[in-house]
Amino acid sequence: MDLNGRHALVTGGAVRVGAALVRSLAASGARVTVHCRESRSEAEKLVSELPGAGHRVAVADFSSGEAGAAELWAQLDAPVDVLVGNASCYRLTAGLERLYDLVNCRAPLELMRRFAAQDIAAGSVVNVLDQAVLNPAPAEAEAYLESRRKVAAATREFARSFAGKNLRFNAVAPGPMLPPRGLENSRMEKTLRQVPLGRPVAVADLVKAVLFLIGNDSVTGAILPVDCGMSLPPLPPTGEQS
Repeated sequence: MDLNGRHALVTGGAVRVGAALVRSLAASGARVTVHCRESRSEAEKLVSELPGAGHRVAVADFSSGEAGAAELWAQLDAPVDVLVGNASCYRLTAGLERLYDLVNCRAPLELMRRFAAQDIAAGSVVNVLDQAVLNPAPAEAEAYLESRRKVAAATREFARSFAGKNLRFNAVAPGPMLPPRGLENSRMEKTLRQVPLGRPVAVADLVKAVLFLIGNDSVTGAILPVDCGMSLPPLPPTGEQS
């Protein structure tokens, strides 16, 4: 898919990884709608700096699940050719199962449904998930990862169901990239000990992976790990040396 003149929607696009995705899509010629919840000033500043014309900000709260997705969709002024589902919620706090379900699962599923219902000649969805959807989950993150796994499974289901309409649905599964909010100075030393390449995923590399999935018309139903090797199976135990 050539992005020139295409309308791209990026959820959670105002800051961090989302902003990098927005900048790359705009640089590739897309007209971008930047979705945000609380980061409106950052989103408006980002839009003012983008090359090209027609970029805009849309505000919606996904903590209401499908209703938040519907609120966002109602603000769009044209069919969406590219949907990048980047918005998600993860907090180091117990008891957030309901919030994870609404923000990380129900809202993106509703957006995929609305995307698929459009009358467009071709389209591409890329969901930004988590490398752990391909691996066993640590107990403390089970509820969060269950919400992400549901979207991974739905991505493949949509890919099969709507291939006949030339709509493609893929996902990326990134490993650790940036320290959590509030811990910007963290070097993630404990986390990176679990990463085979021993370093965080470069944001630019994740962006390249997303653009690859958008641009390659022969790929649908893929969950692409961009994780510095975290999805590799563990090495078998070595035998005793003779």
